[in-house]
Amino acid sequence: MFGIVRPCRHVLCGGLFKQWLAHLCGLCLALRDEHGHASRLVTNYDGLLVSVLTEAQTPDAAPRRRAGACALRGFKGADVVEAQGVRLAASVSLVLAAGKMRDHVADGDGVYGRRLVAAAAERVAARWSLAGSRTAGTLGFDPGPLTAAVEEQTRLERTPGLTLLELTAPTEAAVAAAFAHTAVLAGKPHNTQALEEAGRFFGRLAHLLDAVEDLPRDRASGAYNPLTATATDLVTARRHCDDALLGLGLAVDELDLERRGLVRALLVKELGHSVTRAFSEAEQESPERTRQRPPDPGGLLSLACTTLSCCTCGLYRPEWDEEHERGCCSRLDCSGCEACGNCDCSCCGEDGCCGDGCCCDGCSCDC
Repeated sequence: MFGIVRPCRHVLCGGLFKQWLAHLCGLCLALRDEHGHASRLVTNYDGLLVSVLTEAQTPDAAPRRRAGACALRGFKGADVVEAQGVRLAASVSLVLAAGKMRDHVADGDGVYGRRLVAAAAERVAARWSLAGSRTAGTLGFDPGPLTAAVEEQTRLERTPGLTLLELTAPTEAAVAAAFAHTAVLAGKPHNTQALEEAGRFFGRLAHLLDAVEDLPRDRASGAYNPLTATATDLVTARRHCDDALLGLGLAVDELDLERRGLVRALLVKELGHSVTRAFSEAEQESPERTRQRPPDPGGLLSLACTTLSCCTCGLYRPEWDEEHERGCCSRLDCSGCEACGNCDCSCCGEDGCCGDGCCCDGCSCDC
């Protein structure tokens, strides 16, 4: 699992968390059913936003199907989403993952610098790209903007003298295209412009937060990072993120949605948490602390640990994984989490849920 929107049951009320999990599990199973078990490696928290947006625009809730036991659900069954939106999410995830894998091979990052690993990765990337494009075609979605974004990103990273927002532009365009197509699937073309705007701001945030989270490690290893490449400090990067958050919130407010709760909870409230968390960790991170994390050993041990992490849906993380020490309630602004005693609820509605998606059920405030 990867992505910048990583909610847990402590910050989403029971109903919204159940809906979010239905989309996440639906994405994972759609990848498995259409493209094989290996494709489940590209399951990610951000990709399922495409499915969430599609359902939010349709008059009726997306159809569900019964899924078997899974580690992510405490080895329990559940009703998961089965609709066009989740297939679009699977397609986007495959195409972008294929492009990212090719980029790693081209740069010789980590284990990708080994000839056999690089050759296998190229074959996997080609298969994922073809599979994602084929699924996109059945949904009337042109994957061209996604593949073009990956190629353009590679070119820009090798071009000196660019600004930070010029570097984030390809990611913005790719996400804008994916978000906009949800309006086509839902039969609400008048939402297209607002969705494109939301997608551009989300793409900018995803790119910047990824750069902020990777900054200490990239500095230590000398790897490319858009912040160091453009001499952008954390204060300026935070200002860009805050501006994008504001623009994203305004774009979401413009959308004609049948169900707004989960969209606002993820794209407004939870994304705000992600920005705060990323910059808080970056400001506290030191090169010494970064080097304390054991390096990826590679070989069969690394492959076995990656497989175990995938099979447990990210519940297990090896010590060298950057997500190893990040729990969903480790964030500094965990409003709504009973363990933190820091609930910011002011009024609660159905299911103990505030209008902004905060969980009030069982927390220490007098809602």
